[in-house]
Amino acid sequence: MVPAARLLPILAPLAGGAAVLVWRFRETRTPVTTRKIVLPPLGMATGFFMFLAPEQRIPWSWALTSFAAGALLLAVPLMRSSTLERDGAVVVMRRSHGFLGILLGLLALRLLLHEYVGHLVSARQTASVFFVLAFGMILRWRASMYVRFRTLRRAAAQRPSGVPYG
Repeated sequence: MVPAARLLPILAPLAGGAAVLVWRFRETRTPVTTRKIVLPPLGMATGFFMFLAPEQRIPWSWALTSFAAGALLLAVPLMRSSTLERDGAVVVMRRSHGFLGILLGLLALRLLLHEYVGHLVSARQTASVFFVLAFGMILRWRASMYVRFRTLRRAAAQRPSGVPYG
C-alpha cells in the first residue's frame, strides 16, 4: 500500500486540475468582464506571502527562471486555446476542444517536474518554485486575454450604432 504522504503530492494537483476544468467550462457560459480576467491573478498573488516564512524562500535566480518558464513557455498553450469573441453586445470565451488536452499535458509535466525538482531541493522550496512558475503562466495568459478583451470592446465602441457586428 502506498503511504498517504506519497499520494498527496499527486492527488492535490489532480484535484486542482479537475477544479480548473469545471471552472473553465462554467466560464464559457457567461460574458467575459475585466473583473473576471483580472481577479484570478490578483487572488493568486496573495500566495507570495508564503515567502515570509524563511523555509519557503528560494534564490532570486530560481524565482526568475521559474517565472520566465511559466510566462514564456507554459502560458503559450493557454493563450492559444483561449479565444475571445463578440457575441452581440458582450465578449465571450469560445470553448476550445484542445483545452482539456492542454490542461492534462501541463498537469503531467508538472507532476514529472515536481518529482525531479523534489529530489534536488526541499519540499517547501519545490512548492515555492512551482508557485512562481504557475504565477508567471497565469499572469501572462490573463494579460494577453485582457489585451484581446480591450481590443474587442474598443472595436465595438468604434462601430456606428445600428450596424450589425461581423
